[in-house]
Amino acid sequence: MTPEFLFHQRRKFMKLGVGTLVSPLLLESLLAEVLPPLNYLPQNVDMKLTSEQDATSYNNFYEFGFGKSDPKKNAKSFNPKPWTLSITGEVKKPLHIELQDLLGKVKLQERVYRLRCVEAWSMTIPWIGFELRELLAMVQPTQKAKYVKFTTLYDPKQFPAQNSFFASIDFPYVEGLRLDEANHPLSILAVGMYGKRLLPQNGAPIRLVVPWKYGFKWIKSIAKIELVSERPISTWEKQNSREYGFYANVNPNLPHPRWSQAYERVIGERGRQKTLYLNGYADEVGHLYEGMNPKELY
Repeated sequence: MTPEFLFHQRRKFMKLGVGTLVSPLLLESLLAEVLPPLNYLPQNVDMKLTSEQDATSYNNFYEFGFGKSDPKKNAKSFNPKPWTLSITGEVKKPLHIELQDLLGKVKLQERVYRLRCVEAWSMTIPWIGFELRELLAMVQPTQKAKYVKFTTLYDPKQFPAQNSFFASIDFPYVEGLRLDEANHPLSILAVGMYGKRLLPQNGAPIRLVVPWKYGFKWIKSIAKIELVSERPISTWEKQNSREYGFYANVNPNLPHPRWSQAYERVIGERGRQKTLYLNGYADEVGHLYEGMNPKELY
């Protein structure tokens, strides 16, 4: 199959000559909203993908509103360019970098991952991004670094709910991972989906994707990353620690205080299906939690 970006830009590519190696930066100037060519490394390729329409119109992004359709409706004026990402804290080489410059230094890949929301619905999405451990290696964490703290951009002009009745939520949104979780090769920072750049409602321009954890851990529109020695308090843990813990590992045997997690509704499909422990990624990440109380892992 001819990639979509080649089809639309075929005349420009023909002018470059046969065998020309095209850099990601040149592709960015040619392709606008379409990302550079990818190393295709899909997981669980037997899974049926959620339609792009569903994945971009049924979203939780409370900075744009509480309803599932609010993010798409209220994010139209959001401008993710330019975007600076800062990585500081317990690191030897702090980094403040424009996102486009960062994309020229990492290996973009496509990863097909399942998304399991704590609300008991799920999707399967082809994400585009790079392994988080690539970025961590650039900044060289010190021996004091035990956790990675992520913070969403705080900008009430672009995120209307940050300065409204949603102020009961302590914005900006904060999330965190243990350092070994962040360094696991399944943990990625996504910049696209379905072969295109992330849309605002999906967390543009860069978001966290950790497929064995509930979706509220997948922090969107990341502006700041800090390496810290003490465990950060995540937004929903701070909001309601009884219902939302730090780890947020998918576990069908551990119900939410208000509903079961044994089954999930697959968006775009009829009926429900059984939820898998660690969202089906137990073979890859189960060893990270050996000897821990399952209740601690939520």
